[in-house]
Amino acid sequence: MTTTAIQPQLNLRPDYHPNLTVVLLGTGSPRAFYGRAKPGVVMLAGDKAFLVDCGGSAVDQLIRAGVMPQRISDVLFTHHHYDHNAGFFDVFITSWRTHITPERVYEGRSVPMRVYGPETTKAIIGKMRESFEFDVKLRVSYNLSDEAGSRIEYTECNEGVVYDKDGIRITAFEVDHRPVYPAVAYKFEYNGKTAVISGDTVPVENMAKHAAGADLLVHEAYNKNWLDGLIAQYPAYEKALSNPAKYHTTTLEAAEIARRAGVKHLVLTHHIPAPAAEEEAERAYIEGMADIYAGPITVGRDLMAFELR
Repeated sequence: MTTTAIQPQLNLRPDYHPNLTVVLLGTGSPRAFYGRAKPGVVMLAGDKAFLVDCGGSAVDQLIRAGVMPQRISDVLFTHHHYDHNAGFFDVFITSWRTHITPERVYEGRSVPMRVYGPETTKAIIGKMRESFEFDVKLRVSYNLSDEAGSRIEYTECNEGVVYDKDGIRITAFEVDHRPVYPAVAYKFEYNGKTAVISGDTVPVENMAKHAAGADLLVHEAYNKNWLDGLIAQYPAYEKALSNPAKYHTTTLEAAEIARRAGVKHLVLTHHIPAPAAEEEAERAYIEGMADIYAGPITVGRDLMAFELR
């Protein structure tokens, strides 16, 4: 069974989750839309909080969702477009700093940040880490932040298990987001439930394979008819507007993937163009999908949470 909460004030504490819980931090895309943060998902299992991608507002969205950034010691990247990694500096530093309120002390991360991603990850995130070395040295010497927390441990893997501990199993598998290569998706398994996060991709056989029987599939999607309408309205911008079709998945294609995989619930994210967060617009956005996939379809909104139980 899947339960859904849709309010920013949802409170996900205490910091232990007996059921696999998926929180959409951002459901937007590289273009800025009101009410749509850049892509990011936080996966909660037991006492662990895993961040999958971290767009520019990841820290703010974590706090709004009730997940303090100090809980994040594992960040998984699907690929390295800026809308998926631009928030890493903020996540890295904020998770490392102790946050003190009158009610509670949130201890900063005292272990290296564990970063997972495709084979390009260390080269790209490593350069980001080098760029804020000045800030890091000050925090160690002046703020007395734990030196171990200033380091990063990398796991690069395009295909295979990247985490298997305390009943939590995370598998990376390749998708196709070329010209961005490599790009991966992630399958999370915990307490008898499975959730798959697609990252950005065109339809690939690997998705149906790894998402087979999943309780929840969070898949990127764009509405082709809406995009074609924008191209007709603004022909001078045809090239920029038509690019998503080259390396993304349409809403109808996402429905076909969910049908083939036999997933129990399909959630759309990374919307292009983003619909207004209201029912009429969302019904129009997913028009035709129910003719292909008979299961429940949710148009993801920022801070939606899905507890799988």
